Amino acid sequence: MPALSPNHRARRVLGAALAALVAVSLTACGTDPVAEQYLSGDGKGYISADGAVEEIPVADRGEPVVFSGVTENGDEFDSADIAGDVTVVNFWYAGCAPCRVEAGDLEDVWQEYGGDGVSFVGINIYDQADTARSFAKTYGVTYPSIMDVDSGAAKLAFASATPIQATPTTLVLDKQGRVAARIIGQIDGTSILSTLVKDALAESA
Repeated sequence: MPALSPNHRARRVLGAALAALVAVSLTACGTDPVAEQYLSGDGKGYISADGAVEEIPVADRGEPVVFSGVTENGDEFDSADIAGDVTVVNFWYAGCAPCRVEAGDLEDVWQEYGGDGVSFVGINIYDQADTARSFAKTYGVTYPSIMDVDSGAAKLAFASATPIQATPTTLVLDKQGRVAARIIGQIDGTSILSTLVKDALAESA
């Protein structure tokens, strides 16, 4: 058998390395239920440029999520105050690059639907209030965020309804306060989130 040239050997090594990387990536994706649903082709979830997206059928939704906390401006927030609204909940922190990229898209959807039976609230899992206020000013975010770094209580409130294992994660709660949809990862554009909000609004109370 003729000896392989150095270039040929390099290509083989590179190919093997890429194959290993793909295998590891697929294994990692398999730990997320949405990714597993996508790979199994059962139609409940799909992977898009916006991340892993899942709409949850009404019959499969759990109990309403009750959560509260103090916002970056020192105001008390309680989910009871927005009962009956479709609510978008975004888990984020200022040092998260995808959170910075998607901030404008979230604000655009908020501006489109706010006041039409839709509420928005962020849950900041890492920062102190001054950092969150600076972020809001820089990126033009006008909806409030709960500062959750000290207690983790707001994030914990969602644990039984859906895992929050990635940042950013964006949830759409139905009019009963149940998780109706989730986007894991960066929102790139407004179309998918707008569609999820419209779907939740169209449901009967």
